[in-house]
Amino acid sequence: MQFRLPIRLFLVLARYRRAMTLGVRAVVLDEKHQVLLIRHSYAPGWHFPGGGVEPRETLRDSLARELEEEAGVVLTSEPRLHGVFLNRRYSQRDHVTVFVCREWKQAHPPAVPNLEILECRFFPLDALPEGTTDATRRRLAEIIGGAPPSPDW
Repeated sequence: MQFRLPIRLFLVLARYRRAMTLGVRAVVLDEKHQVLLIRHSYAPGWHFPGGGVEPRETLRDSLARELEEEAGVVLTSEPRLHGVFLNRRYSQRDHVTVFVCREWKQAHPPAVPNLEILECRFFPLDALPEGTTDATRRRLAEIIGGAPPSPDW
């Protein structure tokens, strides 16, 4: 006799055993060939704006929410998906989705510093600030410089 778990129980157990985290990042570029970067209060370095995808939220909705919260940026057209990357730094199940945003407006200046964001600024692509993370530099090399995409964050 073979033991079989009811499918509902199997799916619940699998969710906890195989849980995956998913985040979004926005590569916001302006007409002056500058990129928007932020500095968090809880992680060193300069990063693209973004964060975790909440339950019942689409990637696009999460991206729009994070941009508004962190930088006061509102998308005015659909962003272009650049890729999905495995972030092994935190777990073997953490994925980061990167979108390129070229059409947007800054509805209001970001209210920084705050508990989450210390700084939010545009930088020329050829003069990124000291402390720009390696992952941020790799994505820019792919998007702007034509480097082949890496599967890893």
